[in-house]
Amino acid sequence: MARLSDIIEAFIKEMIKDTNGAIELQRNELANRFQCVPSQINYVISTRFTTDKGYYVESRRGGGGYISIKRVSIGSHSNYLMHIITSMGDKLSQHSCEVFINNFVDYNIVDVEQALLMKGATSDKALLEVQVEKRDIVRASILKNMLMSIGV
Repeated sequence: MARLSDIIEAFIKEMIKDTNGAIELQRNELANRFQCVPSQINYVISTRFTTDKGYYVESRRGGGGYISIKRVSIGSHSNYLMHIITSMGDKLSQHSCEVFINNFVDYNIVDVEQALLMKGATSDKALLEVQVEKRDIVRASILKNMLMSIGV
């Protein structure tokens, strides 16, 4: 069974998709819809709709307050990938790597099969023979090389 946070995230992403990348919503209305406290909505938005995940969030407080969420336009795939490669640094945890790869699927940079291969190649399981303190460095290098090979 999916956690409430996952359900709320999926609902918001579907709304964004249906409105071509931008929505405005009221926190209290969304909390009522999912029968949760408004802070649960804040948690989902602040952890799942961040700039590094490709979203711009703006909020206005008060009675008529709203939260605006926009999917950031990335321009060309090549520019996006070059930006990611230069900004990801020399180390990458497995979780961060998976977030990047999920975003690549969302942006249609890679398909689901390619994403699964990328996740497999950069997983802790695949890097089992690499010293723990060097895994994040090797993982970043592998992902960068995979991105370069798909056409940056």
